[in-house]
Amino acid sequence: MESNLRALPGLYQESLHHVAPIARRVNQTRVSGSRNRDRLDLSVLDARNNIMTILESWSVFVTEKLGNDAPARSVPNLSRFLLRHLEWLVAQPPAADFADEIDGLRLELLHTIDPAPGEHHVSSRECVVDDCTGTINTSPQRIGNTGKRSIQCSSGHTWEMHEWITLRPLMERQRKAVST
Repeated sequence: MESNLRALPGLYQESLHHVAPIARRVNQTRVSGSRNRDRLDLSVLDARNNIMTILESWSVFVTEKLGNDAPARSVPNLSRFLLRHLEWLVAQPPAADFADEIDGLRLELLHTIDPAPGEHHVSSRECVVDDCTGTINTSPQRIGNTGKRSIQCSSGHTWEMHEWITLRPLMERQRKAVST
């Protein structure tokens, strides 16, 4: 558990580079049959959200039981906090759950950073706009001649790439509504 907890901040940081991978080629000549890698990888965003949620949940467990102050909400701070209380945590009844979840986070992050060959990620999601039946395509499209790219819903809603991360709370709210 200790090595998994220590690995999480670095993996979390590394995953940031995989949210919207951009081909880094010196020669921009497109070769016939080459794939466009300019897309938003939702599995990376999901993994990053999962790590924050799970680490925060275990930190709340520790603070409620021990009466400590909660750490600042960041993966490095939450990981350090849990490492400081690891000995206490492993003596608690949910220690096996804690170990499984931390190992699962590490594996999920590794999988998003280095997916299996030929594996493709989900490239569309239900639109987050209330009452919209469209799907969001996460492969960015050009906005006119501006050089900017946007993510589009099949019903016409659009977001610039930098706006997509702000849609995260809407997606979470939508997921919770479906699961209740």
